[in-house]
Amino acid sequence: MSIVLVFSILILLCPTQGALQKGFTTHLIHRDSPSSPLYNPSLNKWDRVREALHRSIYRTNRIICPLSSRLYPSDIQAKVISASGEYVMEMFVGTPPVKQFGIVDTGSDLIWTQCQPCIECYKQEIPIFNPRKSSSYKIQSCESKACHALDHKQAGCTKRQTCSYMYNYGDQSHTIGDVALETLSFNSTNQIEATSYPNIVFGCGHNNAGTFSEHGSGLIGLGGGPLSLVSQLKSTIGGRFSHCLIPFSNEDTNLTSKINFGSNAEVTGHGVVSTPLASQSSSTYYFLTLEAISVKTHKIPFSSYTKSSIFNNDYGTNEGNIIIDSGTTLTILPPDFYNDLTHALENAIKGSKVDDPTGTLDLCYKATEDIEFPDIIAHFKGANVELKPVNTFIKVADDVICLAAMPAEDMAILGNVAQGNFLVGYDTQQGTVSFKPLDCTKV
Repeated sequence: MSIVLVFSILILLCPTQGALQKGFTTHLIHRDSPSSPLYNPSLNKWDRVREALHRSIYRTNRIICPLSSRLYPSDIQAKVISASGEYVMEMFVGTPPVKQFGIVDTGSDLIWTQCQPCIECYKQEIPIFNPRKSSSYKIQSCESKACHALDHKQAGCTKRQTCSYMYNYGDQSHTIGDVALETLSFNSTNQIEATSYPNIVFGCGHNNAGTFSEHGSGLIGLGGGPLSLVSQLKSTIGGRFSHCLIPFSNEDTNLTSKINFGSNAEVTGHGVVSTPLASQSSSTYYFLTLEAISVKTHKIPFSSYTKSSIFNNDYGTNEGNIIIDSGTTLTILPPDFYNDLTHALENAIKGSKVDDPTGTLDLCYKATEDIEFPDIIAHFKGANVELKPVNTFIKVADDVICLAAMPAEDMAILGNVAQGNFLVGYDTQQGTVSFKPLDCTKV
């Protein structure tokens, strides 16, 4: 998504007294946790692994192969990612507040939920939000700052001269609705009362269809664009957020990860390394610069593998060649680099190779007590991040463990398995992403 504005939409925001704090922390629930509204009790743990791998593939396809479809009043194509992320966050919409669950997505911007009346809505287990019952709901005109904050390909104007948004995702899913200002509230882990933010630009979806889960109600965009939650709360949280994701392999599904905003998102102390965010033509995605990956003493340079147009950037160099994304399970790598990495791992691992029973991953081993997996170092610009086996290999069956990566043309993504047990901090004002090794089950 390209930047089409030079003003900040923060002039729309006026936090309530309860929001005038330095930061807040709330729970981030893995979609497969029993605490998640997306939890499917009919699946066993290996079914859930298989579904997570398939979602990762599906999500990658949405990024690299956006497709257009017929949407009224015109063809709309938005380079954003729909609700197939791995973690959900509770939010409260309107006055009085109504509980909704949004999938947290660092790869998109707009905050939206399904709304009554529905022209077409997918099945939703929790009540659909009714804006007519909210005293803080303010629909926006076509000439409003909120409407102009949308990319011109995403904005529309109704016969009532009110602003509409139209997002068409790459898998043919779509959401269409009204652009409004609304009060959003979030429970904090250290407060009794919720923290409320009025006048947040918000999408009220009246026409939504596709692959969205019936257990969720919408999406919370944490991307870098002007309509994301992070950008809209910039005056309060200083453009900072962080998360500590419990590793994919953790057996205790009742544990919740944490997401922090503002001063609570500060990443300091022993072991912290930081790498710059790279400027890109798309303001939504967070691009880092990966220089190499080391397996033991074997260092594989990354720059020579990223010559595709997908990596074009504002520098005309190899800056910004991999997206960091909390919503993609696997790490996605260019095929040639992936092949060199798997070859280096095969030389370093002494074990019995087997096939992946899910039919998804390539490098798999029989899980035995004596098998040892090497640590891997991801060499980002200015930051060496040591990835433990929990970040690079996942169990897909009782006796099979596989490399949590796969190849894809024209794309590189650092997935959430690789981010487990790190406090990952985004500072959009300083333009950095920081990593601190941490046991996220104890945060």
